[in-house]
Parts: sequence; C-alpha cells; structure tokens
Amino acid sequence: MNQPVRRGPIASFFVGLWDVMNFTRRLIVNLLFFGLLLLLVILFAIAAGSGSGIKPLRDRTTLVIAPEGRLVEQYSTDPAMRALAKLSGDKGAEEIQLRDLLRAIDAAREDKKIERVLLRMDKLQPSGYASMREVASALARLRESGKQIVAFGENLSQSQYLLAAQANEVYLDPMGSLVLEGLGRYRQYYRQGLQEKLGVDVHVFKVGEYKSAVEPYILDAASAEAKEADLYWMNDVWQRYLEDIAKVRKLTVAQLAAGIDTLPEGVAAAGGDLAKFALQQKLVDGLKTQEEVEDLLAERGVADEDSETGFRYVGLGGYLALLDSKRMPLDKRPQVAVVVAEGEITYGDQPAGRVGGESTSALLREARDDDHVKAVVLRVDSPGGGVYPSEQIRREVAALKAAGKPVVVSMGDLAASGGYWISMNADRIYADPSTITGSIGIFGMIPNVTRTLDKIGVHTDGVGTSRFAGAFDITRPLDPAVGNVIQSIIDKGYADFTGKVADARNKSVEEIDEVARGRVWSGAQARERGLVDDLGGLETALADAAKRAKLGEAGKYRVRYIEKAPSPFAQFMSDLAGSRIGMLLLSDSDIARAMLARSLPEMDTQLRFVDEAVKNREGAPVKTLVYCFCGL
Repeated sequence: MNQPVRRGPIASFFVGLWDVMNFTRRLIVNLLFFGLLLLLVILFAIAAGSGSGIKPLRDRTTLVIAPEGRLVEQYSTDPAMRALAKLSGDKGAEEIQLRDLLRAIDAAREDKKIERVLLRMDKLQPSGYASMREVASALARLRESGKQIVAFGENLSQSQYLLAAQANEVYLDPMGSLVLEGLGRYRQYYRQGLQEKLGVDVHVFKVGEYKSAVEPYILDAASAEAKEADLYWMNDVWQRYLEDIAKVRKLTVAQLAAGIDTLPEGVAAAGGDLAKFALQQKLVDGLKTQEEVEDLLAERGVADEDSETGFRYVGLGGYLALLDSKRMPLDKRPQVAVVVAEGEITYGDQPAGRVGGESTSALLREARDDDHVKAVVLRVDSPGGGVYPSEQIRREVAALKAAGKPVVVSMGDLAASGGYWISMNADRIYADPSTITGSIGIFGMIPNVTRTLDKIGVHTDGVGTSRFAGAFDITRPLDPAVGNVIQSIIDKGYADFTGKVADARNKSVEEIDEVARGRVWSGAQARERGLVDDLGGLETALADAAKRAKLGEAGKYRVRYIEKAPSPFAQFMSDLAGSRIGMLLLSDSDIARAMLARSLPEMDTQLRFVDEAVKNREGAPVKTLVYCFCGL
C-alpha cells in the first residue's frame, strides 16, 4: 500500500502556490478560448447578415474591366488567402481567372444595363498568347454587338495591347509608353558555372535532338536544333499577332513590321516620346490623361459626382458578384464538367494551380462517377512533368471514355510534353493557333558532385553488397554501365510516349516520331501535323463535348467546374473578408499580411520543378520526365 507523501510546511506552501497558478492559467486560457470562439461566431453572423453589399445595376452603366494580377486558368491559392491578399493590398499575389474575365465580357454583351466598357489592361499580367487571343475574341464579339469599348493605358506591353486594340477607341497617357518589339526567348546557361567553377557534372539522358529543356545544364548556348525549333513556332505566333493587330487597327502587317524594324529612327524622330511614336504608328487614337478619359465617359454616359470616376460604373469584381448572385442554387440540367490541369504535373495530391497524379485523377473520377455529368472538357495549360503522374491522368481520361462519357481537350497557352501526354486520348483536341504544344520527348538528369567535393577535400568511400549498390549516389562517379541502364529507361519511355500517341491519333509510330523528338509546335502547326484535331477555344470545346453527349444547344446544359472544395475555415475567412465588417477588421491587419506572405508562390518555377523532381523519387532510382521549358 502506497503511503501518502508527507511535505514540510515550505514545500506545501510552494505546491499550493503552484496549484493556484496552474488553476489561474487554465482559467485564463479557457476564457480566452471561449471568448475567441464567441467572437468568431459573432463575426460569422455579421458576415452572413451584412451580405456583400451587391447593388442592382442602373441603366446606362459603364463596365470597367481593369483586371489586376496574373491571368490564370485556376486560382493557385484558397479563397482565404485571396481575400487576405486583396485586403492587405498585395498586388503581386492577385490572380484573375480566364473563365471569369470571359464570363463578364460575354454577359455584358447581352446586358441591357451595360452601355459601354472601359478597358484598363496596365496591371494585367498575361500568361501566353492563346489565352489573350481568347479574351480578344470575346472583346471583338462585344464590340460587334454594338457596345462601345474605350481602352486607356498608361504603359502597355505588347501582350496587353492585344486586348486594348480590340476597343473602338484606344487612348494612351501623354507620358505613357507602348512599344511592339517582337517575341524573344532567351535563357541562362550554366555549364561553365556548374562544371568549371563548381565542379558539378550533369549527366543527361534523352531521346529527341529537339528536347532542349536540359541544354542550360550542359551547354553554354542554345544548340542549333533548339534555335531552329524555337524560331519556327515563334515566327508563327508572332505573325498571327501582327495579323490580329493589323486587322483591328485597319493597318497592314507590313506597316507594323516596318515600325518595329525602324524603331530607333522612329522614336528619335518623335523626340524620344514613346506615346507620340505610338500615335504616329496609328497604334492608338489619341493621347489623353486618365482624368480626360473619365470626363469623356461622363459626357457620353451618365455623370455621377459621387463616383470616384465621375461617371456611373461597375467594376469587374462587382459585376462578377452580381452575376454570381443570379445563379440558380439548384440547377438540375445535365452537366458538361470542366477539369483544369494547370501547372507542372507532379506526384501525389497537389493543390489548385498544380497538377497532381492523384488529385487531378480524383477530379476526373468524380466526373466519371457523377450521373449528372454527361461529358468532360479537360482544360490543359501545362508544360508537363513526371511520366508516371501524367500516365495516371491519361488512364482516367481513357476510363471516362470507356464509361461512355465523351472527353474533349481544350489546350490553353501551353500543353507540351506531359501536357500533351494527358491530352492525347481525348475524343477531340482543340488548341488556339498560338498554343504551344508538342515536345513529345523524354529526358533525365543526374548531377554529380564528386569534383565539387574534391575541391574542398571531401571524398566518398565505402562498401556495397553488389556492383550497383549506391550506384545512383551523386557523390560517387557515375558508372558508365549505370548510364547505359538509364539511357535504356529513357529509350523505353520515349517508345511508350510515341506508341501511345500513335494509338490515340490512329497513326504509325514512324509518323509520330517524325513530328516528335522533343520538337515544339504552335497550335496551328500541330494541327497540320495531326497532333491537334481542330482550332478553337474553350467555348468551342464545350459545345463539341455537349454535342457528343447529345445535350442540345447552349442553355440546355450546365457547365460545371470540378475543383477541390475549400476547407470550412478557408470558406469562413473568404466570407468574412468579403463582408463589410471583415474588410474593416482585416484591411490593415498585420496578421493578414503575415498569413499572406506564407502563401506567395516561389519565383523560379523551373528550378523548383527540377529540385522537387530530384528530391521526390518515391523509391525509384531513376525518374523520367516529360517537361518543356517552352513558355514565353
């Protein structure tokens, strides 16, 4: 039997004091916890009750389309982080979905309350010319409907100008700039730095003389094959850009090209005034300040002294919120589902904005298992990635077709290498003429740091139970026999790739090999070579999918994006931030800024991808990659 511990008076005093302190600590923590919980409940109720302040449109409203941030297919952060980014004023983290921009433009075309549109494209960060051409087409349809479009810019890039040029009138700030310069693609090459300076040897294994993704690690300049292939598709994209601008500005391609070729002389003749030079080149219709443009819109529309612009208007965000409020909560129409595959194709479960072998496959399975979904559009904007996750997604596309659900691929700015792998089995593949696709090839890289360690007097030694034990250790010299093994794996991967493409496209392996070997094509060039079925954007792909499923004309079916649902907390934070009380609480919050900083994407996408590919081998000694560093 245990005897009770006898304490002296001094010990009893301190033990009692500790008990009192411990009780007080727990009491304070519990009070704080329940107080915080009560505060969150109250804030949630306020957020729900206050609403988002959506006001109905009045007649003769001007829609101001001034998107800020990167143009993306799918948000790369959750609703809470986006709300915090907006409220904290971090413009670098903002994103605008292509689908939302198109939805607003198309809705304005039919909206009798919208009298005209003001375009401000200065703060839009374009991703590629395929998506920009899709927006340009929507603006052209809006203009052709009779709605006036006025564009104003302070400093416009040539990508932004493609959209501004669609306006009836284009104005540039007198102190602004607009220069067409052409397309360029230049990369850094690390061979000398890696091999001669640092002593890092990079062993490359690939199939396809045009598979240039690995060249920066083994060369000091681009190979002749890489330059040939890049210039071929870039000239096609650039020529189309000039044709698009010439058509809408009532100029000729020759005039535009001459203006670029004689740029130094033209700018000098304009006294170094880029705005004046743009006017002389007939790229803009006039030079006006923002205040002068706003006065012009007030004269043409409805003046509003209480408005910050001086005229009656609704912003892009407010207009989208208004459109969202009109959506039917229970829509029982048959569905065409859209699954977005944007970003690098990597292993496992990935967040939005990345393509995961498991997560993207799960979204496609959800579409297959949902009886309301009758057809699927896979929207691809990806440079590729790992072979295995690409194959996981391709299998789900095949499974959808086997289940009797048509699958149509809509290629965005980039659907190359692994991006093409996940596309090839669709019933039909659509691409914009300026989409970048192809790059059917395989490569692998193994860096070796033996010489690097030698420089600092570090050496690797030990024993193994077989000839190839530890053969893939980058601190040991690469055995040529191991190199042969790796090359055999790469050769097999290329044979798999071209063989699957041949089966999917009903061509021989020899025919596919002729247009493969790692070469990149524009969408128009890919169609000529049988890698793409037809040219068109997302709307064309949706109509095709609905037709294959026999759903009838637009309006008789619903388009539904299948995406990861946000967590309850993320949804709560989004609702809170969208309310008036939330804006008041969070707009100047240091906590909001700290949380936002953690969500910022990394700057160097390509190096991040290679780093993750090297680290995450999941037990495999060799990981084959189907990736294309081929964006603009």
